[in-house]
Amino acid sequence: MSGKGGSGGKVRNGRKSQERARVTKLSHAQRLIAASAPSAISTVSAASASAAEVIRDPLWDNIRLDHAALLALDTTTVQRLRYIRQVGHTFLVYPGATHSRFEHALGAYHLTRRALAALEDLGEIAPATQGDCLAVRMAALLHDIGHYPFSHALEEAGFPSHEALGVAKLSQGELGECLVRIGGRDFPTAVGELISGVSRSPLQGLISGSIDLDKIDYLSRDARMCGVPYGTVDVDRLLSSLTLLEVEPDRFEVGVQEKGVSALESLLFAKYQMYRNVYWHHAVRSATCMFKRAVRQAVRRASVTVQAIADATDDGLMEALIGRDHNQLATNIRARRLHKRALDLPASDVPGDVQPWVATNPDLLERVEDAIAARVGLQPGDLLIDFPARTAMLGVNLPLRTRGGSVERLTDAGRAGHLGLPRVADELYRSARRLRIFMGKSPSQPLDGVVELLACPAEEVEHRLEKETTLL
Repeated sequence: MSGKGGSGGKVRNGRKSQERARVTKLSHAQRLIAASAPSAISTVSAASASAAEVIRDPLWDNIRLDHAALLALDTTTVQRLRYIRQVGHTFLVYPGATHSRFEHALGAYHLTRRALAALEDLGEIAPATQGDCLAVRMAALLHDIGHYPFSHALEEAGFPSHEALGVAKLSQGELGECLVRIGGRDFPTAVGELISGVSRSPLQGLISGSIDLDKIDYLSRDARMCGVPYGTVDVDRLLSSLTLLEVEPDRFEVGVQEKGVSALESLLFAKYQMYRNVYWHHAVRSATCMFKRAVRQAVRRASVTVQAIADATDDGLMEALIGRDHNQLATNIRARRLHKRALDLPASDVPGDVQPWVATNPDLLERVEDAIAARVGLQPGDLLIDFPARTAMLGVNLPLRTRGGSVERLTDAGRAGHLGLPRVADELYRSARRLRIFMGKSPSQPLDGVVELLACPAEEVEHRLEKETTLL
């Protein structure tokens, strides 16, 4: 035991002094950046060496954050990602899957730094400017700031894309001011173009494309946290084989050297395995469908607004659905009383072609679900239809440098002797995708004719609903 003047007091005082020194150091660097926005990029680079910090990560071990990343990281917009689960309702099946979008953002940023270092070591970085490198690092860190609660569920439910919301936030409030200080007035736009996939930067492919680093982190991280062996990617080999290739005069793209083709294939197959076994697991999809319907109900009843949803966290939105909207579907999700499967067919076994409206028109799908529910003695929300779509799941489109030095393009058709996976991509996609009907109660009548209805064009289904003719 010790009094105020004992060793315990010295330790506490020492810690306070260290903290004051760290804050003073960061504040000094912030003043340097604020002093001259046009030269902000060089100022950030100079400050980075003295203001970097290291975060411990369960996947990549040590993640080193430079000064620009630290400035953005401490904004409210980025801190919100701590409370958005990376894989939505997957934790209801895999209890370890409670990791957040914040962790994933750090991982994507870390891999981007590694990729840039690998390109520089190989002498491949020349087509990219210092500004390009700074922008791509920040785009990796900030690419998910627009995400809704519970992963991609609400985009399936017809809400605006999270990319659009995120790009808008880059120019707003504390984060917008921070980015201007880091890179100048046009810097938020440059970062936004990378996130949107429309940048002319030679580093665009690190943010969106066949080998974007976002994909490498989420597959590896999700597999680790779920405790499954499906997301294995040969990360080191893939990063060491990256290159910048001239695809048109004075236009460069991120590509891969021939030695990295097998590592690219491991990435594509990991994605297929994770969708089949984790992301589209039947209980995960049941909870997702229930959540989508619960939120749409709450918006209709004006219990919550679309803007409030976009700003909410996972737990905040669930509290609103349960406490304010008194939503039974949300209450059942919280208690893990999920709808059960009344139908579960792989896409390859579905007779006829299910029409796109099933996956892309949530308003029409909801009307169909409720009409069928009424026909079989159920209430709205008791019957939910699910046929998730990810058409570009195994898509490939990037330049390849052969061992002979020529540049070719890898596409979904593959390449003779290389990358055979895309040639069977359609079959793999069909085996991963499943048509399911989830039900909260047992129907009073059989569900004959539902699958055939889903093969009808949207116009015909609309006509049947409007004329109140026999839907099935």
